[in-house]
Amino acid sequence: MDPSTSSGPSDTPTPPPSISSPEDAASLSELGYTQQLHRGIGPYASFASGFSFVSILTTVFALFALGYGLGGAAFFWTWPIVFVCQFCVCLVFAELSGKFPVAGAIYQWSRRLAGNTVGWFAGWFMLIGYIVSVAALAIAMQSVLPSIWSGFQLVGSDTALSSTSGATNGIILGSITIAICTVISALGVSLMGKITVIGVTIEIIGVVVLVGALFFTAQRSPAAAVTSTEGHGSGSHYIWAFLASMVMAAYVMYGFDSAAELSEETNNPRKTAPKAIINALLVSFVGGGLMILAALMAAPSLGAPELSTDGIAWVITSQLDTVLGKILLIIVAIAIFSATLAIQASASRVMFSMARDNRLPFGSFLAQVNVRTGTPINTGIVVSALAIAILLVNYGQAGLFAALTSVSVVIVYIAYLMVTVPALLHRLRGTSLSYGKPILDLGRFGLPVNIIAVVMGAALTINVGWPRAEVYDPEGTSWFLHYFSIIFTAATLIVGFVAFQMVKNLPGAPEPTDALVASTKKDA
Repeated sequence: MDPSTSSGPSDTPTPPPSISSPEDAASLSELGYTQQLHRGIGPYASFASGFSFVSILTTVFALFALGYGLGGAAFFWTWPIVFVCQFCVCLVFAELSGKFPVAGAIYQWSRRLAGNTVGWFAGWFMLIGYIVSVAALAIAMQSVLPSIWSGFQLVGSDTALSSTSGATNGIILGSITIAICTVISALGVSLMGKITVIGVTIEIIGVVVLVGALFFTAQRSPAAAVTSTEGHGSGSHYIWAFLASMVMAAYVMYGFDSAAELSEETNNPRKTAPKAIINALLVSFVGGGLMILAALMAAPSLGAPELSTDGIAWVITSQLDTVLGKILLIIVAIAIFSATLAIQASASRVMFSMARDNRLPFGSFLAQVNVRTGTPINTGIVVSALAIAILLVNYGQAGLFAALTSVSVVIVYIAYLMVTVPALLHRLRGTSLSYGKPILDLGRFGLPVNIIAVVMGAALTINVGWPRAEVYDPEGTSWFLHYFSIIFTAATLIVGFVAFQMVKNLPGAPEPTDALVASTKKDA
């Protein structure tokens, strides 16, 4: 059933051309939807949304210590390995973003490739992963703001998230961050895009400054910096430590698809979104790799325990001027805010897309679009409220929150497979997944790229979700945390199954197979 002819929020008249070109509105209509969201995202803002989600200045800065602690300096080589996998996934997504430029990208692509059931679970997993990620990014403010100015420590004096005062203060700072992001998103996509562009530009400048400063203070050559295993074994005995350290890169290199989540708010999305997705991952790979290499080269000693506890922050305070260090911390805070804004927006668009198809409880309420701002304000508020609720888990349960953050990556990777696996099956049947060569057409490279995306993606999902105590229960005090990735994934699946039974027979979504066949015939 076409939502443009159904009752509910989809009855909203087509907006005037000033907020969407006739071509973009017609393109969306081909896929079964009426233009409701305002289009205010250009090429750079689209790139910024994807790059901001990955946010290398935030994630590499925060997770360097994890990778180094698990695998020593040689963990650097996990970075290009994960990139090969994710770049193949990225290319598949880029091709699909040109074919199906619709909000709620992963959900929409999956259901059009594999049907409503698989698509619904892809959307469900993405939604859960996104909401947890919003909380995880927002609470990272606690690791930065009190170091910039003591006045940001509103509760107690201990800034560590593992302490009661640190956790409480982190919840307050994180909640304020999420609330501000919610307001910005509600005011319109153009404002959100401009703020994201400013944040990403500052972040890129920060990465360049940081890398340059660390290279300038290098203590060793690149070759010497990336070969040490720091007591984690050698030869075949090192492989297990190496695989464990790979979770760092896996935690960083995802979310580039968020550029496609805003497709219905992007001008000329068939051409803009594919480029934005690819460029977001490429720039993140280069910038993040240089950050890791520069930190390893500049560290006073590769055997220092501080590299496993404080990571890049210790290298900065040891090697750089205090004023420069403060400036970099301010830039990190800006990057965290920009990333939180991007993820909150992506999560709200997935929820909106599913609600518009009547695939969530209270769908008609969640799918409402503010006529003046052209944004789904209700979904933004719900996403933010759920993220703040997850923040509260950190109060007295830092280990549980850390495990919850880690498993959110597993959830998203499973959702990715719900796109890449059906895409591979369609390629094997000879179905075109490109809108046409002027947009993005992998051509004869599509099959091998898709195979790598599926095989390496599945292996990476298993590796990240493997119940390692050093990742999920570093204190070694809880079997529940040790196996949390398996428990949480199973719980997400079970709850999702119950929710799906409630909505699976409701009318509202355009038939996905018809949309795919029609689009494929058009290619021919």
